[in-house]
Amino acid sequence: MTVATQLELLDLRHFSARQLRPLLEREAQVWKERLRWDYQNSTELLLQYLDSRVLPGFVALDRGKICGFTFCVYEGHKAVVGDAYAIASDATTSLKITHRLLQHLLELLLHSPNIERIESQLLLYDAGAIDEVFVSAGFAMFPRMFMELNLEDYQGSLMQSDERTLPQEIELRRWSNGDYQQAAELIHMAYADHIDAQVNDQYRSLHGSLRFLHNIIRFPGCGVFASESSWVLRERNTQTLVGIVLCSDVGGAVAHITQLCIAPAWRGHGLAKMMMQCCAEYLRRDGFQAITLTVTTGNTAAVSLYEQLGFEIRHRFDAMVFEREPE
Repeated sequence: MTVATQLELLDLRHFSARQLRPLLEREAQVWKERLRWDYQNSTELLLQYLDSRVLPGFVALDRGKICGFTFCVYEGHKAVVGDAYAIASDATTSLKITHRLLQHLLELLLHSPNIERIESQLLLYDAGAIDEVFVSAGFAMFPRMFMELNLEDYQGSLMQSDERTLPQEIELRRWSNGDYQQAAELIHMAYADHIDAQVNDQYRSLHGSLRFLHNIIRFPGCGVFASESSWVLRERNTQTLVGIVLCSDVGGAVAHITQLCIAPAWRGHGLAKMMMQCCAEYLRRDGFQAITLTVTTGNTAAVSLYEQLGFEIRHRFDAMVFEREPE
């Protein structure tokens, strides 16, 4: 893709939050329109980081006017492309500017010798819309889906049968802060040799799983964590955690499932379905109108479960991963 020569790409750290706020607020509107997410909390957090001048990235200017930006976050020897967004007179030009920004950022990262892995999931872009940039840079692509369940039409009900549907040795409880460590251990165990561990390498270690939990519970990137709408399954005798479903409030009466996993030894008992039905029923009681989630297309068991529960595909996007070959 080519863009008119008047386009300039400058270091993101030369710009203040005040200068970039109009563009970020426009992007937040797109999140609300396309995915029903209130992105304002994430916007405010990002603006704080921008004013600290620590985020690597670039800003696009068209004849001196800001029209796009992209940034990444470093996590040790990994970089995560956090966002890319541009706006122009038409959608085609906007996408061309986004391509240029991403190309510039990836060139920087690919020429950084300390960066061994690069990950990105840009939910606003339809599958295929920005793939060219990543594929040409040697990234592996993982098709994913953004799914939604309309709770106003939801017919499930477990309110009187939660305990009776569980194996006798398992109990269902709401999330508490004391579940943190065991939840990280469960996530790490549940994603061993799983396709999602290729998409997100945090699942590959206990330390990474703790960081993943910290990100979804303490930060608003996936909404505000809703402890009252999150559930755990425990073995009664050992109090060992064997299942979790974590939920965030993304605004506009929409909840987002940030994590669902069952210990390998307890799979095949219908526990994931039961937890999701329970979560949906309580969310509906609390006035939520919809639940959203993301799932990797290759995770066929999860996709089948969500379809059985009534989730529909709202949007298809891609996860992109680059791993440097060992020398």
